[in-house]
Amino acid sequence: MNRAEELRNLVLKSCKEFAAISSEQWNHKTSPTHWSKKEILGHLIDSAHNNHRRFVVTQYEQNNKIVYRQDDWVMLNDYQSMSEEDVILIWKALNLQIARLMAKVPTLKLQYTCDTGKDQEDLKTLDFLMSDYITHMEHHLKAVFK
Repeated sequence: MNRAEELRNLVLKSCKEFAAISSEQWNHKTSPTHWSKKEILGHLIDSAHNNHRRFVVTQYEQNNKIVYRQDDWVMLNDYQSMSEEDVILIWKALNLQIARLMAKVPTLKLQYTCDTGKDQEDLKTLDFLMSDYITHMEHHLKAVFK
C-alpha cells in the first residue's frame, strides 16, 4: 500500500471509530495543561495545515523554513469550544486532500528538502516528512482512542 492510500484508509477508519466517543469523552481534560481528545484532533488539524504547506512548497522551493508552535496553534484555534463534529469534519477534509496530494508527488521530488526549523539546520526530505506525518498522526490517534 502506498503512503497516500495508507493515510486515506487511516482517516476513513478513524472517522468510523470516532462515533464511539461520547461528547463528554471528547471534551474531558485530565488537567488544565493537558489537551482533551478534541484538542488532540485539533493539533492534528494544525499539523495538517503546516505539513500541507510543506508538501506543496517543497516541490517548487527547496529549503523553505516552515515551522509552527503547536501549543500556540491549539490555544489560538480554541478547538475546545468547537463541536466535535466540526473538528472531525475539518480534520477529515484536510487529510483526504493531503492524501490526494501525496499520490501526485513525482518520485524525483521526494528527495527535495524543507527546513522544519526544529534544529539549527533541520533539513528533511519530502519523503521523510510524508512518512513522519502518518507516524505522528497514528501516535496521537492512539491517545484519542484510549
